[in-house]
Amino acid sequence: MAAAAPRPEVEEAAKPPWALLSPQTDGEVTAKAPLAPPGLAGGKHRGICSRSYFLVLMVFVHLYLGNVLALLFFVHYSNGDSSGPGPATGQGVSPDPGPAAPAPAPRAPVAPPAPALFGAPLTRLEGIKVGYKQKVELIPNKIHDVKTLSLKPLLFEIPHFLSEEECKLIIHLAQLKGLQKSQTLPTDDYEEAMEMIDVSPMDIFNLLDHNQDGQLQLKEVLTHTRLGNGRWMTPENIREMYSAVKADPDGDGVLSLEEFKQLNLRDFHKYMGSQKVKVSDLVRNSQHTWLYQGEGAHQVMRSIRQRVLRLTRLPREIVEHSEPMQVVRYDQGGHYHAHMDSGPVFPETACSHTKLITNESSAFETSCRYVTVLFYLNNVTGGGETTFPVADNRTYDELSLIQNDIDLRDTRKHCDKGNLRVKPQQGTAVFWYNYLSDGQGWVGELDEYSLHGGCLVTQGTKWIANNWINVDPSKSRQIQFHQEMARYTQEEVEAQTEWTVDKSYKNVHVEL
Repeated sequence: MAAAAPRPEVEEAAKPPWALLSPQTDGEVTAKAPLAPPGLAGGKHRGICSRSYFLVLMVFVHLYLGNVLALLFFVHYSNGDSSGPGPATGQGVSPDPGPAAPAPAPRAPVAPPAPALFGAPLTRLEGIKVGYKQKVELIPNKIHDVKTLSLKPLLFEIPHFLSEEECKLIIHLAQLKGLQKSQTLPTDDYEEAMEMIDVSPMDIFNLLDHNQDGQLQLKEVLTHTRLGNGRWMTPENIREMYSAVKADPDGDGVLSLEEFKQLNLRDFHKYMGSQKVKVSDLVRNSQHTWLYQGEGAHQVMRSIRQRVLRLTRLPREIVEHSEPMQVVRYDQGGHYHAHMDSGPVFPETACSHTKLITNESSAFETSCRYVTVLFYLNNVTGGGETTFPVADNRTYDELSLIQNDIDLRDTRKHCDKGNLRVKPQQGTAVFWYNYLSDGQGWVGELDEYSLHGGCLVTQGTKWIANNWINVDPSKSRQIQFHQEMARYTQEEVEAQTEWTVDKSYKNVHVEL
């Protein structure tokens, strides 16, 4: 393929002013998994504890119970035993023990270990070359092959990552919890938002005019308005809209600056709101739910998280404090047009998982999904491939995928024209980096080659699951996030310890 893809719309990504033309309505924006500690986020307690919390608590409980038992033995032998001579009288009856022995002084709570993720750079697997295989031990005494599928993005395939039984269990758990639509139709809330933001037509025109030639071509408009009113916009849709609002008097599909200045952007929104939207017209057509993987989760869910930890070789703290597993079902006709799992972080944006912790005020936020691990949970009868339209392209250009009314991001019509497609195979995982390295071992710029989508399911049903690992490109914010999480965990340890000690004291006095 000669060139690369246009900048994709991203889930929960930063929304520049031109996004007013196309409000995002992807269901994943409205169904974000909670990441911040409950006390900090202002929500109710989620009851989720980290591994360090669990280990520290168990160590403390064992230490304390040991002290309690020692105290009981001490009291027992100090006061004598009815089977032997009493310590003071030599008789078989022990004297009055007197008042109960004082309870032992409580030990100071053991602080959770400090995060150890900042002493070394974030590990990245080496791709070497397309087709290269490296062996990793993801489960004790079991070796998996990790095959490089592309270098741009750095993309790998791991067959047999999950067993058939594990795949079926994940589907079963998702069905028990219940799935919801991944994308809902928009409301009129964006009209109110438009009233609050003052952006001049000139500014919007300059943002849309990618090649700065003083004219807006169809593909330039499509690049930034492809989500439309919850719809996937096509060249035909744009032409119809132009005609309805009389935006293009000469009908050549090109808007000059003077023509653009005469437009009222609300007319576009009114037109889009008047159009009946079918499910097949949406950006994505699927259902999804989230499954918890933290301490106390189903052993299979915990085991999968441990495998992801070994596969990515990232610090445990980062993996454990990332999003739960998302499970997605695509019925026949289901699809997801090409997109990115994360978004660029500009000075005006913040990461969803660190925003509340750092207490920063930002107009926009994005998900900061450094790594995507996608699991295929069943074999799909027809269609349903994962396409990477610009994988290993030599160059990247915003507008290159829209040529002659063919949009290669359109996974309903043009999936077969992408550079790379991965066929669903039950138990197989694919894993890629959504960001480049910054050259110093941390997260760098967004990898635009990670553009991907779910091809149309032509027959049967497709089940997949996603594990996203969240890392803030700002190392200082990520450090602050983990420090705050450690502090929160310590408060939970102390609260639980206080309750356990108090209860144990009462039990000791009852025994005595």
